[in-house]
Amino acid sequence: MSESGDVSEPLLDEDFLARCSRLALISRSVVRGKLHGEKRSRRRGMSTEFADHRDYVSGDDLRHLDWNIYGRLEKLFIKLFEEEEERNVVLLLDASGSMNCGEPNKWRHARQVTAAIGAIALASGDRVHLRVFDKGLRPTIGSLRGTRSILRLIQVLDELESGEQTALFPSLRAHGASAPPRALQILISDLMDPDGIDEALRQISGSRGESWLIHLLSKTEQDPQHNGDLRLRDIEDGSYVDVSFTSAVLEAYQRVLAGFREDVRKACARYRIQPVEVTSDIPFDQVVLEMLRHRRLLG
Repeated sequence: MSESGDVSEPLLDEDFLARCSRLALISRSVVRGKLHGEKRSRRRGMSTEFADHRDYVSGDDLRHLDWNIYGRLEKLFIKLFEEEEERNVVLLLDASGSMNCGEPNKWRHARQVTAAIGAIALASGDRVHLRVFDKGLRPTIGSLRGTRSILRLIQVLDELESGEQTALFPSLRAHGASAPPRALQILISDLMDPDGIDEALRQISGSRGESWLIHLLSKTEQDPQHNGDLRLRDIEDGSYVDVSFTSAVLEAYQRVLAGFREDVRKACARYRIQPVEVTSDIPFDQVVLEMLRHRRLLG
């Protein structure tokens, strides 16, 4: 199925990119024993920005003695400085065949959301890692840093093609084996995997850092408007199934969908993952600027 909308348009427009410099992803995880609610955490070190003093103890580096205070008080103090911790943001993008369907098309929407979050992270000084998967983890670009990398990220996502079958668990397990420590992990996926989601989501448990899920469905998946007899094709394995769309069938579908979404919420709660439910008819900038901000994940 072709993507909806004008695919010749860039994933992110200039107006949105201009807003990125005023935004930052908010980490609420516990890092180094403190609860942080800022875009960047800080720790006391020896950098360039003065922060405080402490008493000198034997073995301290004499280069950091404050001789001005010694001249006034005749006591030895060590100068402390602020040192920024670089945060790693990992964007985990599901590129399986099921992502390239629905109206509006999920694949373009997912890449727009991924590009938007990545652009905000890069503009606020984070290091961004893009990891793409379908039936396995794909090789992609290395880590990105700085505003100059935003256009590179957008270009890669713009040229990215969706793949074949879904393998959530082995893909996320492969990611977990090399994930940066204490990273902010953001999974963008419809989570449609016949093997289930529980073990897959456990691989990005927020207990090892912080994890978000952008759970994306299309409007037609959420509320199918079909009538009569149809032959449906599985976009990933090519199999067919004949269905008579009656009111009873649609009601049963809604019950199954509601159960699936509830299973996702429970798994997220179990593995300390922040879930955000999204449908592809909601503009990507509204997802990022309003829904994430409402969840206090963006500031």
